[in-house]
Amino acid sequence: MNRKILLAVLTLVFALALTACGKDKKETDSKTIKVGANIVPHAEILEYVKPILKEKGYTLEIVKLEDSITPNTGVIEGSLDANYFQHVPYLDQFNKENGSDLISIGAIHYEPFGIYAGRTKNLADLPEGAIIAVPNNVTNEARALLLLAQEGIITLKEGAGITATIADIASNPKNIQFKELAPEQLVAALPDVDVAVINGNYAIEGGLHVSQALAVEANDGLAAKTYGNIIATVPGKKDSEALKALVEVLQSEDVKKFIEGKYDGAVVPLK
Repeated sequence: MNRKILLAVLTLVFALALTACGKDKKETDSKTIKVGANIVPHAEILEYVKPILKEKGYTLEIVKLEDSITPNTGVIEGSLDANYFQHVPYLDQFNKENGSDLISIGAIHYEPFGIYAGRTKNLADLPEGAIIAVPNNVTNEARALLLLAQEGIITLKEGAGITATIADIASNPKNIQFKELAPEQLVAALPDVDVAVINGNYAIEGGLHVSQALAVEANDGLAAKTYGNIIATVPGKKDSEALKALVEVLQSEDVKKFIEGKYDGAVVPLK
């Protein structure tokens, strides 16, 4: 065979091989779901569904993350297919602050916020000038303030809702002092404050139980509907068959029973 013809044939074969490899890789990648999640309870729930997804032909990779920024930036940058750690108000606030367009493709569970005892063991005994620790991000601080208002500790201005801040407090009869902290620091702060309003996942991770809370949000109230924890991704992946399978499994009766059995009211399935 002429050398030029042979070279052309080999080049064509090599190109076709690369195309085939690229196709195989794409097909393989489409069967792998990489999800960023907070350790408790999100990663634990994902670990439970991993073998179920395997039976459906999908490999679930769980990336455990402690903070509330990296799971979103990872999805935006493409190192993660989706994340599981946040509720829609937080997602909306993140999108607003960062010019992003992340979306929810399914709500999975709800974690009741609770007021937990620090130096003061009963809400009725809160002293004048008591220090209350609350989450320092906008959506979770609003949620904490709404729970404190629910318990009559403060009142909020009319119309203050899921974007309420300390500036929206209308009356504060006991001159409560608020200590704004990152949500993951609230449990550790308990010895230094009178009480703290703590996210459900961080309470669990810190060894607290919802039955220990001095007050909690109602499971059938506005908070449960508003603050359901979701699977979030970019708009371009909303129709992904792999992510649809993930949401379907997470919303299944099997997973509902797992959540109810493991968390005893600290995590409440929504479906």
